[in-house]
Amino acid sequence: MNGHRPTSGPPSEELLRLLGQLTGRVMERIKLQQARVALAVELQRHMLPPELPGLPGLQTAARYVPAQTGLDIGGDWYDAFLLPDGSLGFAVGDVQGHDVEAAAFMGQVRTGLRAVAGATTDPGDVLDRANNLLLSMSSDLLATCTFLRFAPDSGELAGARAGHVPAVWGTASGAEVLMDPGGLPLGVFPDQRYPVTHRRLTEVGAFVLLTDGVVEGPSYPIEKGLARVVDLVGKRYAEDAEDLAAEVIAVADLTGHTDDAAVLVLRHNGGPYA
Repeated sequence: MNGHRPTSGPPSEELLRLLGQLTGRVMERIKLQQARVALAVELQRHMLPPELPGLPGLQTAARYVPAQTGLDIGGDWYDAFLLPDGSLGFAVGDVQGHDVEAAAFMGQVRTGLRAVAGATTDPGDVLDRANNLLLSMSSDLLATCTFLRFAPDSGELAGARAGHVPAVWGTASGAEVLMDPGGLPLGVFPDQRYPVTHRRLTEVGAFVLLTDGVVEGPSYPIEKGLARVVDLVGKRYAEDAEDLAAEVIAVADLTGHTDDAAVLVLRHNGGPYA
């Protein structure tokens, strides 16, 4: 005798049947996830503005790319629109979470900002009212955001941010990360205050808004990503807005980003803007 005892178990036909069932379940889950991602992508495309407004002396351009994994989609957005007083409103933001829920909430944030900006054009008030509006919807998600108002008659750019990545500004004097004071993300606590920073666009330059997916990755710190954007904008601030937006969004390829990414460029020539 060889000392080996025969093992008992289901026949090979039964094993094949069980394997087929498990494979079918896995495929169903994969197809479900693919469907959710496809839906999020379509929501994202329909919610981002097809065109951006501009003015004499002010070019605007934007770019959006999904995460490199293909699964984290739907959180980032940009927007630009005409305000009732003839000024322009610009926004860039990032919703917590991904997939369909984040894409849907992103639409609520974008719509909420547009709605409150019709009642007040002060960027701090816009974020304050949008924050309270989102909290009234009882969502578990939150969003970071930067909102800008550009007044063509004075060339003033006023901005406020809610927990969002700082902007980068480049002129002939150099480029820098704008560490302006800000407030909490939208959807955390009610009745927040968002400080407003005022600047005059009196020379040729580029004001660049972005989301963290552009400058941060799993092993790529945000400080390093921002430094690359500062270097890029410092050298290319006088370029066409479309070209500069394409170059800035390409920084996301260096980070191995697992998040989606958005860029909004305001290329200004120093005025006049009306």
